[in-house]
This record gives sequence, structure tokens and C-alpha cells, in this order.
Amino acid sequence: MVRLSQKLDKAKDKNFCSVRVNKDIRLIVHRTDRSLLLCYVDHHDEAYRWAERRKLQTHPKTGAAQLVELRETVQEITVPKYVEVEQPAATKPALFVGMDDEELLGYGVPPEWLDDVRQANEDSILEVADHLPSEAAEALLELATGGTPQAAQLVEAVADPFEHPDAQRRFRVMTNVEELQRALDYPWEKWTVFLHPAQRDIVERSYAGPARVSGSAGTGKTVVALHRAVFLAGKHGDARVLLTTFSNTLADALRVNLRRLIGNEPRVFERIEVHSILDVGARLYLACLGEFHLVDDQTLRHVLADASSGVESHRFSEHFLWTEWNDVVDAWQLDRWEAYRNVARLGRKTRLGEKQRELLWEIFERVRRGLARRDLLTTATMFSRITEHLTRNDASPYQFAVVDEAQDVGVPQLRFVAALGTSRSDGLFFAGDLGQRIFQPPFSWKSLGVDVRGRSRTLRINYRTSHQIRRQADLLLPPELSDVDGNAEDRRGTISVFNGPDPSIEICGSQDQEAETVAAWLSERRAEGLQPHEIGVFVRSAVQLPRARAAVEAAGLPTVELQDSFETQVGRVSICTMHLAKGLEFRAVVVMACDDEIVPLQERIETVTDDADLEEVYITERHLLYVACTRARDHLLVTSVDPASEFLDDLRM
Repeated sequence: MVRLSQKLDKAKDKNFCSVRVNKDIRLIVHRTDRSLLLCYVDHHDEAYRWAERRKLQTHPKTGAAQLVELRETVQEITVPKYVEVEQPAATKPALFVGMDDEELLGYGVPPEWLDDVRQANEDSILEVADHLPSEAAEALLELATGGTPQAAQLVEAVADPFEHPDAQRRFRVMTNVEELQRALDYPWEKWTVFLHPAQRDIVERSYAGPARVSGSAGTGKTVVALHRAVFLAGKHGDARVLLTTFSNTLADALRVNLRRLIGNEPRVFERIEVHSILDVGARLYLACLGEFHLVDDQTLRHVLADASSGVESHRFSEHFLWTEWNDVVDAWQLDRWEAYRNVARLGRKTRLGEKQRELLWEIFERVRRGLARRDLLTTATMFSRITEHLTRNDASPYQFAVVDEAQDVGVPQLRFVAALGTSRSDGLFFAGDLGQRIFQPPFSWKSLGVDVRGRSRTLRINYRTSHQIRRQADLLLPPELSDVDGNAEDRRGTISVFNGPDPSIEICGSQDQEAETVAAWLSERRAEGLQPHEIGVFVRSAVQLPRARAAVEAAGLPTVELQDSFETQVGRVSICTMHLAKGLEFRAVVVMACDDEIVPLQERIETVTDDADLEEVYITERHLLYVACTRARDHLLVTSVDPASEFLDDLRM
């Protein structure tokens, strides 16, 4: 039960009061004649210390309300002492020494922190940023990484400081008891779909054609996609909006977050459909063209093997035929020899002469006839036929389509999505990261009518992953990535909004030693207060799952093995492959079994028949390790058994 408030004698801001919740928990509120502001909640001593070090004030330049941490002043007395000492290392240059007060104030730096900011160098900037309001910290970190942040919006002195856009990132003003009650009833998960002011322009902008937002892991691309779908549904009262992605698992996660975002607006929720692209295509095919049967991988491999054995004098491996069929012939729906002879084979590095293509086409033509005899469709053929129907009849049931994790959408899926929305303004919106492409070979979006040039934006503020983890994981990728159409994603200048401990990389002498190392690390995290369901353990493939399970069980923690249809469980450590980790987030992550011949996977390397194809294998394997590492928010441990993966050398540079 909440008790009456009590003044805090040691607080510099005399409007701070303590409200007793129980014997231990205290609320810190800021109380004036006109308002009551809930600021902080913690155990008794910690809550009091928080209030003693802060004050609520209006920034003198921007006009935004800020909770400012007070700068402690310590007077040092110097006593001469003449001893021979080793010369200290040269001090690194200050980052902002040339900036005047007005410029720093324009970024929202509180006056009390101007001197500290001006003295900050690359070693101390993160520590200083931790003490500043978020708008000031983000601007300074962007300056430190070579970016040019926008100055804070200025408001008139007579305006309400709580109405400033920066203040509204921190404060929610309630004008009546009913509104306050609704806010108190909201789940804490609402914060997972918080929209940063820098993202709002991307969400609410009008685009003359297909648009794309990119950014490294943790920069909020999915949040932008969610808000974009809600914005379109709200702006166009009768429109139906499709929110989609490439897998059922990720679609389920989108649906959960959509409920968190607009759970109190059922009419908007009803007009946004959330499905995987495969589910959408299958539903529309059934509704428009009737029943069909998709071929499964096992049957398709059998058909391909029969076709291959019927064509003599070729030396193509089973793996090459499988990938050539999936990535070229079936993906691009090549139905005659001339089309295959002339196809550019984007994403395929192995060069083929016309004689080789003739042999291959004889095999693939046999595959096509074999599927037709069995009345089976490939997924690509299903998408091709429903796409043709929608285009010919202008029959799209959606006015807008928003696609998350777009980097892993394949050729037939993108053609299908294009038929759903490219013909209208704002019809298509994509969110993705080329650095997380792990399922699909690269191809030209422009050739399929999806041209995002001039309508691409890059997010640079990381909310999910600590600076230390993000900086380490970024070493796995080049600073700039480009797609086939020349659209570049510059990863430089990305900043994280919080700090954490440095990631640990441990190379062990045996699997038993690795299990002991991981178990000890997990026990340390539990001692720090982390719950088992806040921890994830990832390995390259299912073969290594027993190693992960043994390590977690050695720490005395229960586990749940994640699969496509399984969700994380409260009280259990999640274990899964790196591919299934996509879209997940944990406070602590262990990436295990990063041994030589496991990362990159030797089985993939051995199937390569041309040295040029090795590049694509290594790229996607790097992306996979990057995805696994960036699922961590605060703590990251990467382990291997000696000899370790060559990628760990890059990760430790």
C-alpha cells in the first residue's frame, strides 16, 4: 500500500519527495503546486541516493524538461613529492575542445556538464555520455563517430517544457485520473515497441515508390516496420495493411509486438494482417486458383536425382544441381532453354559455358516434367502463378505491404510482394539489414520492379545491444555493404545508447573445459540477478546442441530447446541453432562451439565445386555469427575448442 510522501533533506532539488510502498521499496516523486511527477522506484537507500544526485530543470537553450545528474565537485590538495616515476602515456586528444558553449547547448548538453564534455576523449566519452540526457548523449556519440547530428528543436521560453519532443521521450503527462490508471495498467513490454523521435520521420513520411529502412542489428528496424503498418492503417481508414516477413516464427513475433503496440485500438488491429509471406501466398492461391500440393524437399531431391541419372556424360554434383535449381531455374521460373541459356545467374559465381548449360537444362527439363506428372508445385511456382493472377486482374487484397527482415526475402517472394503494392504511393515498405542476410543469395530488386534508390534510410542508434558488444560484433563485417543494385548501407557512425562489460572470447582445450567455462559464466550471471529465461545459448547446427545442453545443465539451470514452433519459457535457458536465433533477444548470450570446421561449416565448404562460390559461403557464415552475437543486450561469451574458427581472430581485433 502506498503511503504519504516525505521530504528528502539531502536532495538538492527540494521538490523531491519519497513515497513509501512497503518496508523497503520507495517511489521518488517531484512535487509542485501544479503537478506530481513519478521519477524513480528502487530499494530505500538506492532510491534516496538517486534523488540526492539529480534535479529537474528546463534546459536554457532547447527548453526541454530534463532530469539532470548533479556534477560532483572534489577539491584535490596537491602535495609535492619528488620521486623518479615512469612517464605516463600521451593523453588522447579531447573530442569537443573546439566547440563553444552555444553549440554544445544546442545538442541538449546541460550547462553543468559543459566542461566535462569538452574534456572527453575517445576513452572517456562513453562514461560521460552515461550521465547525460539521452538527446545529448546520442548527439555527442554521433559526433565522436564522425556523424553530424541534428541540433535539438528549440521552443519558446513560455512553452511547457514537458511538451518539447525530447522531453516527451522521458515524460508522459497525465491530465486526469482515468488516463493515469490506463498508463499504470500498461505492461512494461510496451517499451519494446517504443519509437524514437529520429525514427518518426521515416515512419510518417510519404514515399513516391517502394521505400526501405536499413541499419545494423538492434537499431529498431522492426519497431519502425510495426509503427509504419500502424501509421498506414490509421491514416487510411478503410485500407487493409499486410505486415509480413519470410518465416512463420518471425511473423508470430511481429503479431505479439503489434498487440503490445495497439492492444487498445482493436479497429486498427483488425485491418492489419500479420502472416509470413508463404502463408499469404498459399491463402491467396487457395482462394483465387483452388487447391494445390507443394512438393517437399525430400521428394524434390528424389526427382532431381532421377533426372540427373537419366542424363549421361555430366559431372555436376548433387549439391550443385540442387542449388542451381533452387537459386536460378526455379527461383526465376525459367521454363524454356533460351531463358536458361541467357540468364545472368546473379548470385551464382560458377561460370558455365553453353555446352554445360545444355546438359543442365536437359536435367532440369526432366525435373519439370517429373513434378508435373506428380501434380506437385514448388513454392516458387505457386508464388509465380498467384503473382500472375493478381497482376492480370489487379486483385491485390491489400492497399499497403510492410516487409520485415527483407534481406532474406527470395526472388519469387519479392515478385509476389511487388504485385501486392508497387502500383500505389506508399504501397511497399521494407526493413532489413544486408549484414544479416543468412538465407538467400543476392539478386537485383530493381529487375523485379522494386527500386528503392533515393528512398532508403539508415538507422544509426542501437537500442538493444551495448556499445561494447556492438563494436565487437561489427568487426565481423565490412564498414559498408552494397546490394546488387548499388544501394549502399554504411554501418559507420552507428552508436549504442548504453554501455556494458566487454564481451569474452574463450578458446578451450577440450569440450569438457568449454562446458565448465560456460557453466561458470552462467553461474556468475545468475549471481548478478539474471533470470534463466533472460539467457540464450546458440550453436552453429543441431549437431552441437548436446554441447550447449551439457554446459547449461552443468550450471544447474533448466533448458528449453527452441524450434520453429517453440517459444522461450520463463525460468528456462533457451538453446537453439544460430539460424533460429534470428529475431530473438536476451540479456546474456553464449555462442558456443565456434571451432574450426564448424564456423564456417566444413560441410558447406566441401560442397563448393568452384573456388569463386567460396566467397558466398564465407559471407553468409560471417553474417550468421554476427546475428548470433548481436542477440545479446548486456553480456556476451563466445567459446570454442582449439583450434578455433578463423572468424574469432577478426572478432578479437
